Amino acid sequence: METLLVVIFVIGYLAITLEHNLKIDKLIPALAMMAILWALMAFGIDGFGTWFDSGNHALLENFGAFGHEEKMELMEETLLHHLGKTAEILVFLIGAMTIVEIIDYFDGFATIKSFVRTRNKKKILWIFSFLAFVLSAIIDNLTATIVLISILQKIVKDREVRLWYAGLIIIAANAGGAWSPIGDVTTTMLWIGDKVSTAMLIEHLLIPSLVCMLVPSFIASFLPAFQGEMDFQEDDGVKSKFGPKMLYLGLGAIVFVPIFKTVTHLPPYVGMMLSLAVVATFAEIYSNSKIAISSVDHESDAAAHHSPVHSALTKIELPSILFFLGILMAVAALESLGLLFNFAEGLKQGMPMMGTEMAGTQVSDLVVILLGIGSAIIDNVPLVAASLGMFSEPMDDQLWHFIAYSAGTGGSMLIIGSAAGVVAMGMEKIDFFWYLKKISWLAFVGFIAGAICYMFMRYLF
Repeated sequence: METLLVVIFVIGYLAITLEHNLKIDKLIPALAMMAILWALMAFGIDGFGTWFDSGNHALLENFGAFGHEEKMELMEETLLHHLGKTAEILVFLIGAMTIVEIIDYFDGFATIKSFVRTRNKKKILWIFSFLAFVLSAIIDNLTATIVLISILQKIVKDREVRLWYAGLIIIAANAGGAWSPIGDVTTTMLWIGDKVSTAMLIEHLLIPSLVCMLVPSFIASFLPAFQGEMDFQEDDGVKSKFGPKMLYLGLGAIVFVPIFKTVTHLPPYVGMMLSLAVVATFAEIYSNSKIAISSVDHESDAAAHHSPVHSALTKIELPSILFFLGILMAVAALESLGLLFNFAEGLKQGMPMMGTEMAGTQVSDLVVILLGIGSAIIDNVPLVAASLGMFSEPMDDQLWHFIAYSAGTGGSMLIIGSAAGVVAMGMEKIDFFWYLKKISWLAFVGFIAGAICYMFMRYLF
């Protein structure tokens, strides 16, 4: 039965990876895979001899001797446990996405356009690289990419030039998301899963992530695409006078979430809901529209149609939320049977250590680097979800920081390797092979430079 479950997971995984070839949204195989895996586990529960206790991160003793009812009850408890942990991530993401959409409702991101006051292509490259690095750490790499490419489309006429800028934005956004607990879905997963803390994550990854951004941008600044002056398109103007206020309020509210968690020790989604409530309140005041989200009568619905909160909720990436639900719960199914735990033990015994025992880590640096390279080929969310079930190292262990870096930045090596890359691909119709030829080598150099920087800092301090 275990073999069948692994085969189904691999098939579902391939369907997710090949979504562009199959022309099927990746949420479909993710949700189907989740349901089928848990259904088969329910049917074959009596045939399993091992069960993984997620709370203690160890295999449950004498599971094979349990009766059918005991096993079913344990499976239901495990399913509920993983659903709760997954829901924490999803509710957090929904809150963050809604705040970003509220900012966009007031055209708040147009304020960022004012930072671009030069026509020199090289200077513009550095401006967008640093903007992507900083913004992605606050509003996540996916949203930062959308915002910056939208601005790019308004000021750069030449599409070929825009493609080059978009490629470097992807690298910088993924690098910026790696060192922030709210900058990338995978980093958020590690943070909510109590594998990394905000302060230690920033301390260990800020410099390596910065190197990962600086090296490709520095090399690219000497390429022909970034030489000379640029012709700008005319500015369309700002839609709302409240845009700047909502931008700073929204970004401040998101940054407040890690502070809230540190002070209260409550899960991050609680702080995100508080931030959303504050931002939504000001949004409703500024829009002069009455809140009527929960109303069902026609009069209230007409009023709610003009509500910035209502508008934001209709624009959030619900397909991404459902995809995360499916893939995280599918990985949880394999974890519950102890398959990931056993796989991790095999990795620890079979791979060379490369000296990481000095830092207290029992997993090879090579394994983590391969995980980063693998995240360029397949989605980094299931890879990190699997690592959560594979390794039992304590909070803020060097392993978790390195995984956060590798999974966060490794996806830049292919256009389909990260959410930022996929959305840029859609917005600018970037060809897979164009990116592979022009940008991938820059991303690889940056990834390796940052990894070397991380390992050097780890041994130094």
